[in-house]
Amino acid sequence: MECALYVVATPIGNLRDISLRALDILTSADTVAAEDTRNTSHLLTHYGISANRLLALHQHNERGAAEKVVALLQQGQAVALVTDAGTPAVSDPGAVLVEAVLAAGFRVIPIPGASAVVAALSASGLTAPHFLFYGFLPNKSAARCTTLQALIDHPYSLVFYEAPHRILESVADLQTVFGDEREIVLARELTKLFENIHRCKLGEAMAWLNSDANNQRGEFVLLVAGAEAKQDGLSSEIEKTLSLLLEELPLKQAVQLAVKITGANKNELYQRALEIKNSSAKGA
Repeated sequence: MECALYVVATPIGNLRDISLRALDILTSADTVAAEDTRNTSHLLTHYGISANRLLALHQHNERGAAEKVVALLQQGQAVALVTDAGTPAVSDPGAVLVEAVLAAGFRVIPIPGASAVVAALSASGLTAPHFLFYGFLPNKSAARCTTLQALIDHPYSLVFYEAPHRILESVADLQTVFGDEREIVLARELTKLFENIHRCKLGEAMAWLNSDANNQRGEFVLLVAGAEAKQDGLSSEIEKTLSLLLEELPLKQAVQLAVKITGANKNELYQRALEIKNSSAKGA
C-alpha cells in the first residue's frame, strides 16, 4: 500500500453505505486518524477490521495530530483519515491535516463515498442547475441573519447543515431573511432509521417543525430555493446595443463595451448577456 494520506468517506448513517475500496483502505492502512475513535472503532468492528491502529484527530487537536501524521508518513506509513460521518475536511476536521501533508510533499488520495449534501439534493426536487454549499451557519441569530442577507440574491439552491438544538432558531431566521414564499427542504436523519425529507414553503416550515417533536430531532440538511431571476430594467435600446455587440465580440468584451456605451449596470448587463447567449445556444 502506497505511503500516503487516504481521505476516506464513511457512512452518514446506514453502515452499509461504505465502498469496497474504503474497506480495503481501512483494512490495509498502518494508522487510522479518526475524529472520534469510539465511533470509528464501532465501524471497524462492524466490518471485522482491527481497531488497534487508531489516532485521535479532531477540531481541538488537529494541528498537533497533523504533526504526528506527517511523522508517520515520513516513516513510510500509510494513514487513513476518517470523520464520524461523511467526507473528512468538508464541514468536518481534516483540512488542516491535508494542508500539512501536502506541504510536507506527500500524496493525498481521496476515497469518495456517502455525502449528506448530494443525498439531500438528489431527493429535494429543487431544479436549479447549481447549488451553493454553505455548511453550518453562525451560532448567533444576528450573525446568522447577516450571513443569510448576503446570500439573498443568489439564484442557486442554498444548502446548509444544522444541529437539532438550533433548528428552530435557524429556520426562523431563514424565514425572516428570505420571506414566506421560498421553498425549503428539511432533510433529517438521512440514511438512518427515522429519515424524513419534508418540502414546503418557508412560511410553513415552523408549523411543520412544531407539529411533532420528532421533526426537530437528528442532524439536518436544509435546502433553500435560490432567488428567482429578477426582471432586468434594461431599456430596449440598451438590449439592442448589447445584442449587436454579442454578435461580434466575446461575452466579456461585449459587456465591457456596453457599459462604456450605455452607462448601464455592469452586473445587469452581464446577467442579461448570459441569458442572450444561452437563448441563442438553445435555438441553434
